[in-house]
Amino acid sequence: MANETIITRYQGNPIITASAVPGANSIFNSAVVPFGKGYAGIFRVDMQDQSFVLHAGFSSDGINWKLEPKRINIKGELPEKIDAGRGYDPRVTKIGDTYYITWCYYPDLGGPCIGLGSTKDFKKFTQLAADLLPYNRNAVLFPRKIKGQYAILHRPSDTGHTPYGDIYYATGPDMIHWGRHKLVMRPKEWWESAKIGAGPTPIETKDGWLLLYHGVRISCSGYVYAGGTALLDLDEPWKVKYRCKRYLIAPTEIYETTGDVPNVVFPTATLLDAKTLSLRIYYGAADTSVGMATANLDELIAFTKKYGKL
Repeated sequence: MANETIITRYQGNPIITASAVPGANSIFNSAVVPFGKGYAGIFRVDMQDQSFVLHAGFSSDGINWKLEPKRINIKGELPEKIDAGRGYDPRVTKIGDTYYITWCYYPDLGGPCIGLGSTKDFKKFTQLAADLLPYNRNAVLFPRKIKGQYAILHRPSDTGHTPYGDIYYATGPDMIHWGRHKLVMRPKEWWESAKIGAGPTPIETKDGWLLLYHGVRISCSGYVYAGGTALLDLDEPWKVKYRCKRYLIAPTEIYETTGDVPNVVFPTATLLDAKTLSLRIYYGAADTSVGMATANLDELIAFTKKYGKL
């Protein structure tokens, strides 16, 4: 097993499968956060007609989840030609008392774009018109303003046939208008040589913003998705302080190597216990189910520094 001294997979993996929603083909690449006395999340659900939709879910322990049977109903400024609640690969970030959701959708199959919505109770959702230029994928917000501006990581793309693979940083005053785009990282090491993309909400530490991201290489049998880490400067997050030369977690288990898309580990969420510094990492497995692993935050930062000297 790769890096099992740093990453420990939950023995009960996968924790969420298609059986959680009637008519689902697969459930994966989902995002969870602390909520009330437990946890809540937004889940990617691919239905048996191959439509991809977003469902809310709740849990008391972060392991056993109850997903809503119907997709979320988002009201507000909806993009043209896109059904509310349709999309994939969500991330959830809490800023103040509001939970913001970013996800990817295809407006009239023209190419991937970023959706942005908000909720306070995971029951009622409001959609905002995020002004990130098309085409775009893998957007995730920072959990606080930086120099008085909201901040986001995103990955510019094309119509989806040959996606670009670079992570960019942008800021905005109001969650709608984004600009001052700066390059953060490009594919570099062999395990991430095809493309990279931001994963869960960056974690603020004294050493910098800890970023978990996915990297993709092309093998003889297709894409292989693994997870890696980097530390970004706290005040200027487009500046990379450390970036792992080796992956943190890669597909080795049967539920990661076998599924709708084989050989995929796709980190999308973390839960941190502030007292013990135990970090739960949630990831999509083979585009079929949700897996979970644990790590110690200090050990993860030390790992990133050890294998990430620039």
